[in-house]
Amino acid sequence: MKMISKALVGAAFLALAACGGQGDDAAGDNIADAYDNQADQLDAMAENTTNEVREESLENQADALRETGEAKEEAVDDADINAATTNVQ
Repeated sequence: MKMISKALVGAAFLALAACGGQGDDAAGDNIADAYDNQADQLDAMAENTTNEVREESLENQADALRETGEAKEEAVDDADINAATTNVQ
């Protein structure tokens, strides 16, 4: 789990670094997609477990990952818009 989290953070930073104030939503979308993919994996793990407590825990983790991805997407999009308006000449 820690390895996957580190990979997600790395992917998020790479996507953020590629952002560059272009005014598009690609970087934010990529970050949200990465978190959503990880959440999908947790959901699949939840479906395959027979322990109800573990299933609920995995589903809660998946929901939290999706919310985090959406928040990061919004932050990147906001930063991108701010960069575009600040760099207008």
